[in-house]
Amino acid sequence: MALISGSVLISDGGLATELQARGHDLSDALWSARLLADDPREIVAVHAGYYRAGATIATTASYQASFEGFASRGIDRNGAAGLLRRSVDLAKTARDEVGAAGLLVAASVGPYGAALADGSEYRGRYGLSVAALRRWHRPRLEVLVDSGADVLACETVPDIDEAEALVDLVASVGAPAWLSYTIDGARTRAGQPLAEAFAVAAGVPEIVAVGVNCCAPEDVLPAIGMASTIGKPVIVYPNSGESWDGRGWVGPSRFSADLARQWVEAGARVVGGCCRVGPADIAALATALPPNV
Repeated sequence: MALISGSVLISDGGLATELQARGHDLSDALWSARLLADDPREIVAVHAGYYRAGATIATTASYQASFEGFASRGIDRNGAAGLLRRSVDLAKTARDEVGAAGLLVAASVGPYGAALADGSEYRGRYGLSVAALRRWHRPRLEVLVDSGADVLACETVPDIDEAEALVDLVASVGAPAWLSYTIDGARTRAGQPLAEAFAVAAGVPEIVAVGVNCCAPEDVLPAIGMASTIGKPVIVYPNSGESWDGRGWVGPSRFSADLARQWVEAGARVVGGCCRVGPADIAALATALPPNV
């Protein structure tokens, strides 16, 4: 699949935490998706900032967007579908404004737990069957497929059941996607062995990359080895390494361009950041990881 070839691609950093750094209060069940309705130009600005910093891929503000979440704000299904499509259009607008060649838009397909807005995406095991998770994800995924994104980002997936549901859906609609788990050490957040988790995507051509995100930087290197065994490109975009204590981010950032070089040397083909990784960090990656690295 041409989207992810032999060259190293750089994905963006954290969208929501960068919006917060720009002064937005995202203490809302919709999180960054609230700004799809309330301040879409700010989303464009953040996407453009990451592109200008050197990111090849912008990931849309649809991570925590759901029909149920929008309904709680009085937005009907047609309106919600329009906001999901807007998430992709905003990233495309940023791409057009920057005007560089080869830039991609990834439509974020966040986990079911993100829509619950209670931290469930870091626990998994929702008590839903694979079939129920497929039913929940399908309407949103179909809208995002039709929006014209270059790839779907099935990201921050906490357990194998949800991965199976997403992989089945991606295969059924024939859209390119990556599958990225949030992990704790060598296991999913739900406690399953990571090697088994990656195996869910083996033999599914629509899954163009597998990897990890929204995890500690030190968990990335071992995960690359496990992800590589299924023969697909590996994508990694961890958090900064700071911790959320319920009131704010604490501790030092452990994300660095030097670590990213190690990830590429170990086999990662797409590298970026998640929470608390900002444009300056992505710019450092772009300098340290030229396209022919």
